[in-house]
Amino acid sequence: MLADGAPPGQSNGDAAARSNGSAAAPDLPGVTNGSRKAARATNGSSSNGADKSMVADRPSTYFGHNREEVTRILIQALSDMGYQAAAESVSRDSGYDLESSTVAALRSAVLSGSWAEAEKLLTGATVADAGGGQGNGLVLAPGSDRNLMKCWLRQQKFLELLEERDTGRALTVLRGELTPLYQDTGKLHFLSSLLMCRSTEDLKAKANWDGAQGQSRRMLLSELSRCISPSVMLPETRLAVLLEQVKQRQIDTCLYHTAASSPSLYSDHFCDRRNFPSEVALDLSSLGEIWQVQFSHDGSKLATGGSRDSVTIYDTRTFAELHTLGDHEKGVGNISWSPNDAFIVTCSQDKFARLWDAKNGTLLKKIRKFEEPVSGCVWAADSSSFVLGSLDKNSSICNFNVQGDQMTCWGKKHRVQDICGSPDGRWLVAVDDNNSIHVYNAVTRELEYDLDLGSRPTSVSISQDSRHLLVNKQDNEAQLIDLVSRNSVQKFLGHTGGDYLIRSAFGGANESFVVSGSDDGNILIWHKTIGAAVERLPGHVPRCNAVAWNPADPGMLASCGDDGSVKIWTSKAKAYELRARHGKPSNGWRGPVDDI
Repeated sequence: MLADGAPPGQSNGDAAARSNGSAAAPDLPGVTNGSRKAARATNGSSSNGADKSMVADRPSTYFGHNREEVTRILIQALSDMGYQAAAESVSRDSGYDLESSTVAALRSAVLSGSWAEAEKLLTGATVADAGGGQGNGLVLAPGSDRNLMKCWLRQQKFLELLEERDTGRALTVLRGELTPLYQDTGKLHFLSSLLMCRSTEDLKAKANWDGAQGQSRRMLLSELSRCISPSVMLPETRLAVLLEQVKQRQIDTCLYHTAASSPSLYSDHFCDRRNFPSEVALDLSSLGEIWQVQFSHDGSKLATGGSRDSVTIYDTRTFAELHTLGDHEKGVGNISWSPNDAFIVTCSQDKFARLWDAKNGTLLKKIRKFEEPVSGCVWAADSSSFVLGSLDKNSSICNFNVQGDQMTCWGKKHRVQDICGSPDGRWLVAVDDNNSIHVYNAVTRELEYDLDLGSRPTSVSISQDSRHLLVNKQDNEAQLIDLVSRNSVQKFLGHTGGDYLIRSAFGGANESFVVSGSDDGNILIWHKTIGAAVERLPGHVPRCNAVAWNPADPGMLASCGDDGSVKIWTSKAKAYELRARHGKPSNGWRGPVDDI
């Protein structure tokens, strides 16, 4: 069970959820954040056998960086990668140890389950001063809660006693050790309920905990390390974290990032504009307006829908038509693929939603008729159920199962113009027909908060990391909103909203871009981090209704408009390849294959 209540801002430099002391990936044998150390001398001392005169002659900085910090990070990295002899050699030559004997003692106490010794070390720990608090003892980071750290230790002790079926001693720990320290009564009630577990398996499942012999002690050590000054206990895999930050920074500033692979460390990262999807490779004609385009999650298919009474599914390698999903009336306003791409839900203006088998194009279920049109669909992560949004105030948000006809309405009384959900299953966001968005807890169905945007939002989508909400608005602006802080972190300008529903989306490698249709027919592509418009593409006349980026191909996007066409955009080089695979020109356009 993950510890709760960690003090804010004490991530200790860790950029990912790793276990401090846990086994590493296969190519990093024995990564233990310094458990394989050269010596136990004072952190920063010169007592490892190095020639003191040589150490004294060395400059205190390395190209402006603190020499000790660089050296200790290198020692840790060499040890993490399995080069233990090299790590020990660097430690001897430099006179620097990876960590002090006190830190090593804490690690040993936690991993061996010596809880009294671990608490004794925490009790004697000092708090870091402005200079970082270096020294031979255990130093806590500023703002760390010593009592909370003790709670984590005692909670682990309590759970391990329950695992051993020693209920009596576990109850003593709960009453005499945890209760006096814990301020969270809800957590105490939860821990009390674990006393009723009938088996070890039941305990582990209910507590989300893998036992003393699993990773729980290492995860506990990782939580504790975030509260310890990094000057005495290096964050895990610190060099790897720093290198990842360097790569991400280069990606975030690359105006035309289309490389799905990780940047090389050998040179600065740069993507050529010629590889950016700014060329119309194919123009797939249709009858009637096209309102929505949506790639499948694996990028192998594209679905389009609009004023016609059908949805067309294309194979994205050749863009040959695979299926036509008929049986609609008054047009299809929205399309949603299930996460496993096995199903597709179509939301029709005829006030029905339909569930289809995406593989063979057969209709599986015609869902009950609403009083108003169905506006959107959000799938559960396991593809077993979905949520429909509707303009019907009496059934504006409802759950449905793929199997069976069970329906559960959320009881919300606002109309839903558009709806989206986060990939992690935490958030569900609904747009009403005024100026507000409603952010719900997707699990409890309770309202988290409302946001008045000052102008009518037309469409919403959530990033793959489930952190940011992209809102397209009628006032010619798209906004990027942090769902946790509720703040607008970026604005995108240059397109026109108008009175119609214009859809925007995340896209490109690492979701580095935001793309939107426009009421003036253009396609706008902005760099997500910088906010700058990197491309304005003449798309459709008179209106571009929606744009979608292929999630499996950073160099391909699709757009649609009121002109009845679906355009596939790639780089110029890829455009020739795609036209050749397509095998025939579309909409009267003559390609290279016609000249052969």
